Amino acid sequence: MHIAVASDHAGFWLKGTVVQYLSGTGHTVEDLGTYDTTPVDYPDFAEAVANAIVNERVQRAVLICGSGVGASVAANKFAGIRAGLCHDTYSAHQGVEHDHMNVLVLGGRVIGEEMVHELVGAFVGAQTSQEERHLRRIAKIDEIEARCGLKLLSESPNRNQIQQAKERYAK
Repeated sequence: MHIAVASDHAGFWLKGTVVQYLSGTGHTVEDLGTYDTTPVDYPDFAEAVANAIVNERVQRAVLICGSGVGASVAANKFAGIRAGLCHDTYSAHQGVEHDHMNVLVLGGRVIGEEMVHELVGAFVGAQTSQEERHLRRIAKIDEIEARCGLKLLSESPNRNQIQQAKERYAK
C-alpha cells in the first residue's frame, strides 16, 4: 500500500517511527513533512495529507500532531477525508472497516512507540466493509458533506478572531 505520513513539530519524532515501521513492513511511504522540530502549523500538514488522498497519490495516510486533536479537526475539513484520532487498536481497524477512515491521526505526546506499531498495523491491515449498513451510513456522511460544505458558523464566538488571523496570514 502507498501511504502518506505527515506531522507537525510536536509529532516529528513519532513520524520517523511510523515511516520506519511502514517501510519495514513492505509499504511505500510518501513523507510530507515536517522535516525537523522547528515550530509549524498542523493545518498545513493536514492539507498536504488530504491532497495526497483526494488526488489518489496515496491510498491512506497517517497524520500526527501533539495530541492528535487539532490535526484530526483540520483533516476532517477536507471533502473526502475521513480522519480518526485513534489511541487503541480496535478504533484503528474498526474506523477503516465500518467508517471507511482513510487518515489515522495520532498524538505524538500521548502514545509510545510500541503502541504506534500496533495502531498503524491495525489501520493498514484493515479493509473497508461493503456491508449495506456501513455503505448506507457512509452515503449519509457524504450527503451531509455535500449539503453543508465548508462553512464557518455565523454564531461562532471567535469568528472575528478567525477572520483577523486569516487576513494576517494572507499578507
